[in-house]
Amino acid sequence: MSVVKSYLIVTSMLFASGCAGDARSHDDLGKRPEFIRGPILHAQYDGLTNDLLTGGLGATGLQAAAPPTFADPLNPTSAELRTRAIYNNYRALVDMTTKGGYGVLYGPNIDLNGGNTLGEGRIAGDEYIAYADKGSGRKNVTMMVQVPKSFDPRNPCIVTAVSSGSRGVYGAIGTAGDWGLKRGCAVAYSDKGTGNGAHDLQANTVNLIDGVRQNAATAGKASNFTADLSPAALAAFNAATPNRFAFKHAHSQQNPEKDWGKHTLQAIEFAFFVLNEKFGDRHHERPIKRSKTIVIASSASNGAGAAIAAAEQDKEGLIDGVAVSEPQIQPRQAHGLAIQRGSNPPFNGGGKALYDYFTLANLLQPCARLAPSVADSPGIALVNATLAANRCAALKAKGVLSASSTTDQANEALAMLRGAGWEPESNLLHASHYGTSATPGVTVTYANAYGRFGVADNLCGFSFGATSAVAPVGVPTAIAPASVAQIFASGNGVPPTGGINIINNNSVGGPLLDGISVSPSSNLADLNADGALCLRTLFTSAGLTGAARKNAERVGEGIEKVLRDGDLRGKPVIIVHGRSDTLVPVNFSSRYYFGLNQLEEGRHSELHYYEITNAQHFDTFIGLLPGYDTRLVPLHVYLIQALNLMYAHLKSGAPLPPSQVVDTVPRGGTPGAAPQITPANVPPIPQSPAAGKLITFSGRTVHVPD
Repeated sequence: MSVVKSYLIVTSMLFASGCAGDARSHDDLGKRPEFIRGPILHAQYDGLTNDLLTGGLGATGLQAAAPPTFADPLNPTSAELRTRAIYNNYRALVDMTTKGGYGVLYGPNIDLNGGNTLGEGRIAGDEYIAYADKGSGRKNVTMMVQVPKSFDPRNPCIVTAVSSGSRGVYGAIGTAGDWGLKRGCAVAYSDKGTGNGAHDLQANTVNLIDGVRQNAATAGKASNFTADLSPAALAAFNAATPNRFAFKHAHSQQNPEKDWGKHTLQAIEFAFFVLNEKFGDRHHERPIKRSKTIVIASSASNGAGAAIAAAEQDKEGLIDGVAVSEPQIQPRQAHGLAIQRGSNPPFNGGGKALYDYFTLANLLQPCARLAPSVADSPGIALVNATLAANRCAALKAKGVLSASSTTDQANEALAMLRGAGWEPESNLLHASHYGTSATPGVTVTYANAYGRFGVADNLCGFSFGATSAVAPVGVPTAIAPASVAQIFASGNGVPPTGGINIINNNSVGGPLLDGISVSPSSNLADLNADGALCLRTLFTSAGLTGAARKNAERVGEGIEKVLRDGDLRGKPVIIVHGRSDTLVPVNFSSRYYFGLNQLEEGRHSELHYYEITNAQHFDTFIGLLPGYDTRLVPLHVYLIQALNLMYAHLKSGAPLPPSQVVDTVPRGGTPGAAPQITPANVPPIPQSPAAGKLITFSGRTVHVPD
């Protein structure tokens, strides 16, 4: 039996102290939060046959090439889905190769001091899951609290592990979750209202909170996400565009990013409630008090952005400190704020909105792939050279590029990316980011999310669905039943994922897989240049009138609601970010946010920014794409360092190192066969760095050393 105490519905009788009411004051942190209206699922894991961190797989099982199986692939159980979800989510965030550091520098077997002392790393404890929603079932933000057996109520701590990307609630288990459980802290998770909510519109099935599929009408308010379509509208949509899916982040019409900070704070409140129920005596006062509990907001990427947003919004003082990596944070523009790297001229184009730089990347990256200077880019073959040349020609025809030859057009596209704010360290990474569909998938998802468009809008002609792998290749088709049954465990919330792809409804000849579709304006397979231009003009509004201009205005309104102000309320905050980040470039996010915070908080600022050389956004690519391994080191190592530094600072007052550039040493060697990583490749963040490595701020300029 993998679970000592099986999943059960915790009733209001068991959680009797949870009377209704807003649980935002410190005195009320033991009460059931008003936003938790439905049942709370509880499971207890023994740390032997199943556990909190590895789903029972242990460090060895997580590294195994073959995922855990299902007894019946068409009807996986909630326990099987949980284990597979942990397997996939842990592996998605870190390099799982031994040579790259798994099991050596990090992983379930590695303790917080870097020692290989924890065996298989299974962690016993309790897990509580519930929806945050006010009863409508429209939001149903998944919240989860894991309480390790090692949690000490006399020395309490809580760490947030809000999902990166658009992943489900286990999305940050391999990053902040791993660290928090090993520290003995309760870990407060949230899927941020994005999650892996996939509505199969043809079959009309949805996920429940535990991943099990159910008919949408039967699920009702218990659905993780159901598209807002009447029965008649659903029937009409399926008749016109069969075999399509709606996804929660893209199609919930909630613009969930605007509430990511709120959801992080709610996860902390939920954690206090769970802890006081678990350790409290309902005849005495609640033992887990805010004043005696260390609370650290953490995560990576989107989850890191959520942690920073929560710190900005934390009027009640729930958070003591923040330690995050590669945050997707969108700073509000400040007049005259510039970034200067080394002796280069100051750069005044920082702090771009995510949708701005993603639509630009989505437009230019395929063409830039043909520039001779990036011919040895890792994963370059993922972008077909002929289709890339067609994209270059389409951009020339549309006036985006001015050069005549394909080579010159590619050089121009690469120069435009560099001029927009990508660092030169990103040049070799553009092709793989586009080729793995990271760029197109995010762009389509956020266009829909910011504009609060529904699935029936088919914005810019895009839709999501399975496509045929046999002739006729790429046409929409019915999804394999096992794929949709398992999507809670295999999907990441942003198609292409879990057997579901991006479809170009406007392709010449009929809907077709986006990457091989034919643009009407060029009659060429140009990686859907028409669709990419449509997405771009939703930001620029260039030449738009009527309904199209209103759509752009909707997107602009959505973007405005996710911008952050830079006021961290004096909290100590650590940001680590890779200089080579191509997905969330430092000039648009962390560097600019550092400057904005200096303008907002001045001498009261406690933000510490560590920029890591030879590190980028996708640690998992290091072990998957030859050439990443020789050039890049895992940023995850520095998130662990950041969390250790923050905990020591909050626990004992240990000083935090000043903002600085941290130099790492690439492994080198042969692509795909780089030598074993060692601590020398990823040196610790110096407490007293050389003066020439300090990141400073003067006037209105962020100064970053080379």
